[in-house]
Amino acid sequence: MRFDLTDLRLFLHVVEAESITHGAERAALALASASARIRGMEEASGVPLLDRNPRGVRPTPAGQALAHHARVVLGQLEQMRGDLRQYAQGLRGHVRMLSNTAALTHLPEALGRFLSTHPAIDVDLEEKPSQEIVAAVAAGLADIGIAADIVGIGPLETLPFRTDRLVLIVPNEHPLANRDAIALREVLDEPFVGLDHGSALQAHLAGHAAREGRPFKLRVRLSSFEAICRMVESRVGVAIMPEAALRKHQGKMAILAVPLTDSWSLRHLTICARNLSELPAHAQQLVHCLTESLPPCTRIPQGQDGL
Repeated sequence: MRFDLTDLRLFLHVVEAESITHGAERAALALASASARIRGMEEASGVPLLDRNPRGVRPTPAGQALAHHARVVLGQLEQMRGDLRQYAQGLRGHVRMLSNTAALTHLPEALGRFLSTHPAIDVDLEEKPSQEIVAAVAAGLADIGIAADIVGIGPLETLPFRTDRLVLIVPNEHPLANRDAIALREVLDEPFVGLDHGSALQAHLAGHAAREGRPFKLRVRLSSFEAICRMVESRVGVAIMPEAALRKHQGKMAILAVPLTDSWSLRHLTICARNLSELPAHAQQLVHCLTESLPPCTRIPQGQDGL
């Protein structure tokens, strides 16, 4: 039985995505090639590794065992790369990172600074809801995640990242513009502008609206906070978004923020990992930069990169 590293990475991508098609995309493989590799792995192992159904795939017990060993092997490979980078020119490191929507608004500056000062390290960043981030990190499908502390972190280790406040955005002359604060239940009759399908934040907000018994009246879904602000300014509807994202656009547009009184609107974002001290050296360097423990994002000398 022989599996190469491409096989192992592909299998983990398929398990995480619960789809051979999406797993192939993440592994940068053609669907036909990915399908052939999965079949070859099942033939070599002599057992089915995936249960296939119309909605996607799930690992069989044998597939779960393979996924566990694949995570261990690939994790050890990243550890080896981190240890050897001080000796080998051109050896690249890779960090798999998950983030919720709110944390993404805080990442560009710090992440850009990190990537510019660490040209041999690549970061694979993907947006997911906080609950899925915690599950993926716990399962070894990602090195680090940034999630809201409103979900159970379980056995994961955490470091504080940022405070995230969700606010209601309205046009300057809107009837709600003079409110000092407002609850979600008071605005659910308003037309809304929201993020597109697949947004972790929009799914989070939809869940709270459902608990109030009234879904959002979404007039349009957009892919960026800037586009949402412009639609609100044009009086298409109101919106809820992170206060940090609003700061980039508020002075340029005729819009105002009204704080939400709901307890879930104020969240603490945390960096989480299974074991911070056992992360590959380059992943630990990224964590240091994100927590601004070594401003301005300097390299960490060998032997001083523990957390």
